[in-house]
Amino acid sequence: MANTLYDFARQRFLEAQINWMSDVIKVILVDTGAYTAQTAVHQYLSDIPTSARIAGPVTLTSKATTGGAADAGDITFTAVSGTSIEAIIIYVDSGAEATSPLIAFIDTATGLPITPNGGDIIVTWDNGTNKIFKV
Repeated sequence: MANTLYDFARQRFLEAQINWMSDVIKVILVDTGAYTAQTAVHQYLSDIPTSARIAGPVTLTSKATTGGAADAGDITFTAVSGTSIEAIIIYVDSGAEATSPLIAFIDTATGLPITPNGGDIIVTWDNGTNKIFKV
């Protein structure tokens, strides 16, 4: 699969139900051996099995939307162990997994896949024009 937004996230952005700047946006690291992204069907964090979630969540800070691109400060997942990580998932934290909308699935990035060794994993977002993703 390639980096993409979940279809329901696209709809929520268009209907002003996701606000990148004011919503609590979080990130998890995922094992795609335990989770197959179905971006046309999946819409909430509860669609991702807990067994597939290797690290996180980490809350995004320093968010920006310059030029229609979603951006944020780089993030660190501390002391990560577990199975191989092949994807990054971004979602809105509503406080409940069954109502926390999925935003983006990223599986094509420098450093992916990665096998945790108990150390920190740093996610450095792209500084190009598309940043994390562009709407």
